[in-house]
Amino acid sequence: MKPLQLPENPRVLVVALRRLGDVLLTTPLIRSVKRAFPQAAIDALVFAGTEGILTGNPDLAKILTLPQRPRAGDTLAMMARLYKRYDLALSTQTGDRPTFLTVIAGRRSAGPVEADGVAAAVKRIVLSRSAVSERGQHRVLDILRLAELIGIPAQAEIVCPAGGIRPALAPGQPYAVIHAAPMFTYKRWTGDGWRALAAALQERGLGTAVTGAASDCIYLDEVWDDSKVVRLDGRLDWPGLTALIAGARVYIGPDTAITHLAAATGTPTVALYGPTDPRLWGPWPRNGLDRPWAAAGTIQHRGNVWLVQNPLPCLPCQLEGCERRLDSHSQCLDELSAAQVVTAVDQALAMRQAA
Repeated sequence: MKPLQLPENPRVLVVALRRLGDVLLTTPLIRSVKRAFPQAAIDALVFAGTEGILTGNPDLAKILTLPQRPRAGDTLAMMARLYKRYDLALSTQTGDRPTFLTVIAGRRSAGPVEADGVAAAVKRIVLSRSAVSERGQHRVLDILRLAELIGIPAQAEIVCPAGGIRPALAPGQPYAVIHAAPMFTYKRWTGDGWRALAAALQERGLGTAVTGAASDCIYLDEVWDDSKVVRLDGRLDWPGLTALIAGARVYIGPDTAITHLAAATGTPTVALYGPTDPRLWGPWPRNGLDRPWAAAGTIQHRGNVWLVQNPLPCLPCQLEGCERRLDSHSQCLDELSAAQVVTAVDQALAMRQAA
């Protein structure tokens, strides 16, 4: 694609109105734009509550936020604030709201569209450049197609929150980090599994730092009970969390934004996946994905990431658990053995020692 011609010091907006992990996976696109246009002032528009994962991002000038359930007045106010303020605006989504805000904001605009339908046809007309979203490839690669669309080289590097130091509350000895609390119940492993893992880490001479949001405390009280772990849930900001994980010998967590963050830090990362399809949403290793994740396997290894699954015939179903709702259980995770997870952890620790 022929490169877009922009002013000498362009203003660029990247719209990413999705959850935390999705916002983090947008940072390779932001980096691509910054490398192609070093003098650009790049802003990001994200949902309120997700902006923290962009803290300290050196490629961004400003972060704008919109309520996660915006009222008509919120959207109108944002439209007035954005109107033709940018030389280029990029939408990372096919949805109506992000596409509309992108078109409003940019003198030039680009974004993905669905393959067919009236709405997709309209978006092709109003966007300066568009391409059909490829839902069958990893989300990072799907987003980076926007770089190709505007004619710039893609930089497949996730940028972590910056500026933090390792928390004083972190274990004084070599340690592991466990994040046991995904946003949704259907992505959870078992309490017995987490406790067995913590005991195995202790046998290997490692302390265990436990992370989570303040809202996870009740669930984590149940999981950890009287286990010998250092509870840091609700105590860390994003840069502090990043620094904690970066200093760990190994990180273990389920399918959640924190696991994507851990993979991006370069720390050996063990990711426990259930219904989610890793071909689309598997963790992105620090040095990129040298080959795609398989749909299912026992332990898959790519770069600094070990992806652990219990490959039942229905995996990955891409559904919200066995009961098709956010608070459902998932049989594939309920039956995932601690021994299998510990095997992956031992492999990750061996890589850390060899490095």
